[in-house]
Amino acid sequence: MSPTEEIAALLLSAEEAGTMEAHGDTDAAVLLPLYGWPDEPGLIFTERRADMRRHAGEISFPGGRHDPGDADFEQTALREAQEEIALDPSGVTIVGALPPVSTFVTGYRIQPFVGLIDNPIDLGLDPNPTEVETVLTLSLDRLRDAYEMRRLIRRGVPIHTPTYEVEGQLIWGATARILGNFLKRVGEGRAE
Repeated sequence: MSPTEEIAALLLSAEEAGTMEAHGDTDAAVLLPLYGWPDEPGLIFTERRADMRRHAGEISFPGGRHDPGDADFEQTALREAQEEIALDPSGVTIVGALPPVSTFVTGYRIQPFVGLIDNPIDLGLDPNPTEVETVLTLSLDRLRDAYEMRRLIRRGVPIHTPTYEVEGQLIWGATARILGNFLKRVGEGRAE
């Protein structure tokens, strides 16, 4: 079995993920750009600009709202990754999906897709200055080691949530839940 087939076997098909329940009034999709698989795997994240209306300053996967012109959620994830970090869709091999997740405050239903990419240094990724502060590349080993359940205060409400803190960057919320599910599926994380 090739490395691509191996990871695909660990993930859901788009059809399987599409039948799973998640709440939210707004459909969205994200891409987990996976590089270095299987030898030295890592993922690409974005740090959103601090002046954004929603999820300002947060660490997230490239992605966004499903547009009526998108053929499906996979196309949404690829389009958004191209818009946000100039990731050429033709350089992404979608290998599977993860269960959808919901955002509690903003009411998004997010469909995650995993896509294999070349080394990010060779891709010429360029953050869209209107949305993305910076592009982050983090190894799965570092992410796995950074896991911690924490108590955070958001909008005055305490929440107990999975987090990953790497290089002073805190991954939490829907992104942390998606990441935890991915790490669990590929045998790199803890069951959450």
